[in-house]
Amino acid sequence: MRHKVDFLVIGSGIAGLSYALKVADHGSVAILTKTNLEETNTRYAQGGIASVTYKPDSFEKHIKDTLIAGDGLCNEQIVRKVVTEAPVQIKELIKWGSHFDKNKKGDYDLAKEGGHSEHRILHHKDNTGFEIQRALSKKAESHPNINIYSNYFTIDLITQHHLGKKVTRKSNNIECYGAYALNIRLNEIDTFLAKKTIMATGGIGTVYYTTTNPIIATGDGIAMVYRAKGKIEHMEFVQFHPTSLYEPGKRPSFLITEALRGFGAILKTIDGKEFMHKYDKRESLAPRDIVARAIDNEMKNRGDDHVYLDCRHINAEELKTHFPNIYAKCLSIGIDITKEMIPVTPAAHYLCGGIHVDENGKTTIKNLYAAGENSSTGLHGSNRLASNSLIEAIVFADSAAKDSIKSLSDSVFIDEIPDWNDEGTSLTEEMILITQSLKEVRQIMANYVGIVRSNLRLKRALDRLEIIHRETEDLYKKSTLSVKICELRNSVNITYLIIKMAMKRKESRGLHYNIDYPFKNKI
Repeated sequence: MRHKVDFLVIGSGIAGLSYALKVADHGSVAILTKTNLEETNTRYAQGGIASVTYKPDSFEKHIKDTLIAGDGLCNEQIVRKVVTEAPVQIKELIKWGSHFDKNKKGDYDLAKEGGHSEHRILHHKDNTGFEIQRALSKKAESHPNINIYSNYFTIDLITQHHLGKKVTRKSNNIECYGAYALNIRLNEIDTFLAKKTIMATGGIGTVYYTTTNPIIATGDGIAMVYRAKGKIEHMEFVQFHPTSLYEPGKRPSFLITEALRGFGAILKTIDGKEFMHKYDKRESLAPRDIVARAIDNEMKNRGDDHVYLDCRHINAEELKTHFPNIYAKCLSIGIDITKEMIPVTPAAHYLCGGIHVDENGKTTIKNLYAAGENSSTGLHGSNRLASNSLIEAIVFADSAAKDSIKSLSDSVFIDEIPDWNDEGTSLTEEMILITQSLKEVRQIMANYVGIVRSNLRLKRALDRLEIIHRETEDLYKKSTLSVKICELRNSVNITYLIIKMAMKRKESRGLHYNIDYPFKNKI
């Protein structure tokens, strides 16, 4: 089936939905989501969304905190853009129906998280992302110009390559005409032609064994843009959240929000001793890269599988009021967090690199934009400051929407685009080939490309991955398309990019820690 829309949105988190809502009054919109509208990375964001709201906080303080966390690789112009535009975007979220907690005075109950010098995190209990997703989904579903295509897996972007023209990484005139997508329910591949396309597919966490990301976070958007010869950057900077609930075999891992440490919870070893003072003067409120490496170091030195997060000293009623979902989750596995410590371990959480975009969210491919976690804007540098991701997503969705609307008349449909050709392929009966390769990819990433890396580990990872890559491409060419084979292919692309970019960085910085190179905050 062929579809023609003015705006094609791939992904349905805060970036994709806010873009869709901002452009919907100017043309037809199609939203493609690989499961349902609500199953996104946004939904699982617990802590909140950062924005300067009240004094003594200021734009300059937020900018400084972001630059410090990014460890010299942030684009200061972009940092200023996001920080100064944040309050307006927060107001729009509220207008669209998102609710944020207030105190008894009626002011917003702002939280403080690691790396922040002031209380500036707006939140809704401990499920802020869920609340934002709820409001945006409801708004999008009611807009007459927006059509939502659930259970559609986007396979590849459409460019001149599909018209038989040669496209390389050196080409400076690549254009996007839409995308091919698999209708999972009918097992048919549809062609979506669009004047403007935005990639908003979220993160890459599931290329690791332990992750807080939903199982759909397989890096699809980044892999598609990479194959379309768009620019990808800074993939080596993978943020591990320091505190996921330790539940062996559970996937994804349940996130214990950083806001809990901001509320007074303290990290301790299994024998109940504090340890963060050995690594940073900010102790449990140090930025995530420092805390994650500290926990990793303590676990390896002691031979432990986890550390503890202790909040027994915090008022029990306040704890349950502010963190009801964490309280309920822990209670469900027999842990009363008002009386017992929480076992936690680091887990792959957020990618700071991705699809290169400019200040308007434009990629290096004409008519293609990117926003949210799959994009690399320059805001995060080598390490994301807590709760800066949701605000980055909506600020860049806004910029991309404005640029899309302004240049819409310059774009046209390319009707000559052929339908997907799967001639000569067949359904694979060897599903074990796909599932085993996925296991191997995750094992490679966990063992060699985790919180701590080395040149030898990275070389070994690349050698192993090259074999899997050849096997996957051979299987892909022969197989009738399925979600599993596409996710494997995308995961292989993502891990290749992470490893290659990690090997090129001859230093340790931010989230990339290589024991073969000096590091100013060495652990």
